[in-house]
Amino acid sequence: MASISTDKKGRQRLHFTGADRKRRTIYLTGFPERVVQEVKHHVEHLVYAQAKGYPVDAATARWCDELLEALAEKLTGVGLAVGSKRPSEATLGPFLDDYVKLRIDVKPATKEVWSQVVRNLKDHFGHDRPLSSITEGDAENFKMFLVGEKLAPTTIHKRLQFARMFFRAAKKRKRIQDNPFAEVTAKAVMRDDRQRFISPEEVDRLLAVCNPTWKTIVGLARYGGLRCPSEVLSLRWEDVNWDTGRIVVQSPKTEHHPGKASRTIPLFAELRPILDEAWELAPKGAVYVVAGDHREKANTPGGWRNCNLRTHFERLVRRAGLTPWPRLFHALRASRETELVKEHPIHVVTTWLGNTPRVAMKHYLQVTDADFEKATGGNAKSNARPRQKAPSQSNAEKSPPSQESCPATTCDVLRSPAIIISGEDRIRTCGPREGPRV
Repeated sequence: MASISTDKKGRQRLHFTGADRKRRTIYLTGFPERVVQEVKHHVEHLVYAQAKGYPVDAATARWCDELLEALAEKLTGVGLAVGSKRPSEATLGPFLDDYVKLRIDVKPATKEVWSQVVRNLKDHFGHDRPLSSITEGDAENFKMFLVGEKLAPTTIHKRLQFARMFFRAAKKRKRIQDNPFAEVTAKAVMRDDRQRFISPEEVDRLLAVCNPTWKTIVGLARYGGLRCPSEVLSLRWEDVNWDTGRIVVQSPKTEHHPGKASRTIPLFAELRPILDEAWELAPKGAVYVVAGDHREKANTPGGWRNCNLRTHFERLVRRAGLTPWPRLFHALRASRETELVKEHPIHVVTTWLGNTPRVAMKHYLQVTDADFEKATGGNAKSNARPRQKAPSQSNAEKSPPSQESCPATTCDVLRSPAIIISGEDRIRTCGPREGPRV
């Protein structure tokens, strides 16, 4: 904040602390009080913009353009640039690049995902497009641009979410007045054809064609529910407690969140024999559960990569006589969570797998054939019937019997007239007809 003081001789001075934290003074002797207060107001705006790196607001910029030369020299002399032109307006490309660079709180893999949205924004709007010129209509057109790229609905949803984040940051930095993407959204639709439940029988076929290293990878992903590759390749032997039957899972994906660097899961019965075999084969002094150089290849400076795991896993799937499914490793983890929620409360399962009930319900849990069999009592096949009934007889072939041919025992059993409707809607009765019921 700036302040004004007056000495004994009536000379006025403006004091302020600059962006470099140094105290400075502007002498305003001879200027009217109104002008002194005006200078104080605009100096505060200039200092704030200089300290935060923001552009000067429009009113202060106009005031600077109209300054008397004597006063402009005073402001320039104390480090406040007040050139005759307004500060350059922020443009899209440089702002996005600077924002991503300054976000040191996110992982390299996250920045790589952001780079896809940054590329889309630059391609659509142009690298040098002024941020303030992008309107709500332009934001809607960007959404249509993503649709035209034939992207999945969930991908469009995420990219618009990141675009809102970028422009929200621009608003906070006073680069723009309003966020044009504030109300531009797209529904994230989960496609059923992207989900696949991998049954235990299919896992057995997979494990039968795997070498010991890949048995461990598949077992940890399918029966441990670990994220692959980051959690699978980060698991150490010291994290496996054979006595208590628990495993501490290191989670690189969520380690930057408080309390989310690791979680503890049970040493599941299906997983124990796989880890027993891996332990017996592990060389002396082995640190990580998964042998080989997969970890070195996957844990790159730019984040975790599949390091060709997906390609080789597809080969194993085909070798097992199965057809590769979408999201190969995610399906293993999702299948495990689907099994566990049938035996344990969902809050317990999501604590083990490191997600939330909301995420589990939306992205992981699936309906399986076993659910249908359980609902039908497991006897659907034994009570199977033809999909269509046999063609019915013609009306001519279904002529009703005459009174003489109607067995007497029928009337005796029913103890009431048996009504039969012929094809011509004629009513015949068996036995004497009674009067109409009242």
